[in-house]
Amino acid sequence: MLQIGDIKFDNPVVLAPMAGVCNAAFRLTVKEFGAGLVCAEMVSDKAILYKNARTMGMLHIDPREKPMSLQIFGGEKETLVEAAQFVDKNTTADIIDINMGCPVPKITKCDAGAKWLLDPNKIYEMVSAVVDAVDKPVTVKMRMGWDEDHIFAIENARAVERAGGKAVALHGRTRVQMYEGTANWDIIRDVKQAVSIPVIGNGDVKTPQDAKRMIDETGVDGVMIGRAALGNPWMIYRTVQYLKTGELAPEPTVREKMDICKLHLDRLIDLKGENVAVREMRKHAAWYLKSVRGNAIVRNEINQCETRESFVTLVDNFTEEVEAKQKDSQAI
Repeated sequence: MLQIGDIKFDNPVVLAPMAGVCNAAFRLTVKEFGAGLVCAEMVSDKAILYKNARTMGMLHIDPREKPMSLQIFGGEKETLVEAAQFVDKNTTADIIDINMGCPVPKITKCDAGAKWLLDPNKIYEMVSAVVDAVDKPVTVKMRMGWDEDHIFAIENARAVERAGGKAVALHGRTRVQMYEGTANWDIIRDVKQAVSIPVIGNGDVKTPQDAKRMIDETGVDGVMIGRAALGNPWMIYRTVQYLKTGELAPEPTVREKMDICKLHLDRLIDLKGENVAVREMRKHAAWYLKSVRGNAIVRNEINQCETRESFVTLVDNFTEEVEAKQKDSQAI
């Protein structure tokens, strides 16, 4: 069973901290589908210290989503420590996670995110400073390396462990790969064998069977699911069930998908207000609709939506159309 510090989780299935996605509305929805741990999207250390309204909103935690991990990033020790102390004392997060995997240039140019992967000594210095300054367990999310010529995953994970980090989540891609190519699970296995703290594997877990295979092949303590959960919290539920029983739960119906899509919208409205929430839900609606045949027209229409009412009307009408077509095809 996955355990980080003194925190024990119901299962080893973890929602990845995806930027622009993992706010409290999405996390709670995924949590209700059985995730052992949900992780918040990364927040800048300096933005926390400036205490602007948008950033403070990103630190919002719904009690129902716990246990949860709140992720911060930064390139300077003083501001990272100060931000971690703020999270430690002023939020109900259970874990403070440090991002050293984000590949986006505007982050790496600030010596943050994946830039750390080039220097195990900096990792030790930064992580140990945060660990010494807070009471909550500190973890790290990282990639396997900067590029194929600079893969220091083992050295970096050992630096995290020496610094007092309580777990490492490892994405089996380099910074240069971004999200392309294939995740390297061999390096995940090597890191798991090199450290004694929990290792959570990430990358190319697209099905419940992938999750089981990753655990079997690498020995990881947990599996982190990211893009496969977008518009598809059933991936979390089905993975948890498959790992427990070896049986695959059925895929959701169109109505089940659209009902959760509407629930997600309402939670986002509660969090951010109708205007912002409806615009943000456009991308989520595309993910919920992804595997439903004939979704192109309704997707385009949703992308023009400005109100909850118009959004819900489109979703409901589309659901009824799909169900009517399914009924007609069964009658033939």
